Amino acid sequence: MPTSIAVENIRNHRGERVTLLVEGGCVAGFGPEGAAEVPDAAERIDGADRMILPGLVDGHIHLDKTLIGLPFIPHIPGDTVAKRIAAERELRRTVALPVTARGGALIEKIAALGTVAVRSHVDIDAEIGLKGLEQVLSLRQSHGHLVDIEIVAFPQSGIIRDPGTADLLHEAVAAGADLVGGLDPAGIDDDIEGHLDAVFAVAERHNVGVDLHLHDGGALGAFELRQIAARTIALSLQGRVAVSHAFCLGELDDAEFSRTAALLARAEVSIMTNGPGPVPMPPVRRLAEAGVRVFAGSDNIRDAWSPFGNGDLIERAGIICDRQDFRADDDLERAFALVTQASGAVLGRAEPLAKDAPADFMLVDCGSIAETLAERPVSRAVFKAGCKVAEAGRLV
Repeated sequence: MPTSIAVENIRNHRGERVTLLVEGGCVAGFGPEGAAEVPDAAERIDGADRMILPGLVDGHIHLDKTLIGLPFIPHIPGDTVAKRIAAERELRRTVALPVTARGGALIEKIAALGTVAVRSHVDIDAEIGLKGLEQVLSLRQSHGHLVDIEIVAFPQSGIIRDPGTADLLHEAVAAGADLVGGLDPAGIDDDIEGHLDAVFAVAERHNVGVDLHLHDGGALGAFELRQIAARTIALSLQGRVAVSHAFCLGELDDAEFSRTAALLARAEVSIMTNGPGPVPMPPVRRLAEAGVRVFAGSDNIRDAWSPFGNGDLIERAGIICDRQDFRADDDLERAFALVTQASGAVLGRAEPLAKDAPADFMLVDCGSIAETLAERPVSRAVFKAGCKVAEAGRLV
């Protein structure tokens, strides 16, 4: 592909006519139409009067869990997290199609819908060891031209209750995982201090970030959040720790919420939500007003945890709007930021469409971000590093 590209005949989300200049896969300039000279050697791309938007960033996905590529498998019931973990492990033993095939199919699906980067949690436990990690690392090589993949070593079966997992987490990070995860220190391991000791020991030894799943609710969950924030500050990990789900934040009284949110903001601990129902949901606007970064992701897509999910982050942002009663344009833009700027920042990506940032973007036939979330257009042209990779929901 040419090293220089000019994307012309496009509009920004304010309706202004703009031109995007790309050099070597990165943004070389983005501004008013005619403000910058287009290099003679540049390939000119006609944007067909569409609106340019940042590429989508999925802050929480499970590439190793998806069952896409297999005949439909009915949902396995389980009324507790522990029961569903056990059911998933049983199913995992029967699935012959490898992660590289199932995860690869999911990557291709989400890339065609505009996703350019993901944070994938990968199961690490005493039974599977590092096998899932090895296959997702392989996907990072085979599918990196479509989607950037950041990997969390995730102890889905617990740490204390699954002997050997603590050592495996160290091995996983040494083998290429980018962060260490955790899961319900109280609800799964029944040992808040022991679980967090193990997680933060990996982070400290290997100088990596942390992303924990937290389903524990109410005052217990809030206490765990404050413990996580305190350890984050103690180890100078501000800005490198996230907590996924954190349902408890939607259950607290004003005093407990304010106390917890203030400490999360001080520790720069981010909160991931995907708008599930009917469980409580962290209040996005209140957290933002308290200084807490909130971001979003798909979470489970067609796996043992859920038969649903299609990987469309624009649809996911719309679901969050419904759960949060977002209706005004400003609120819809806030929801869109959860799957673009906010999730990108958590993954350490540059501000989208800024100079020298990766030229990852999409073109849609809508007049505003709000209309995009309302319309959820299929006709998206997706570009990765300035190269067109998809049109109208299909890879090119």
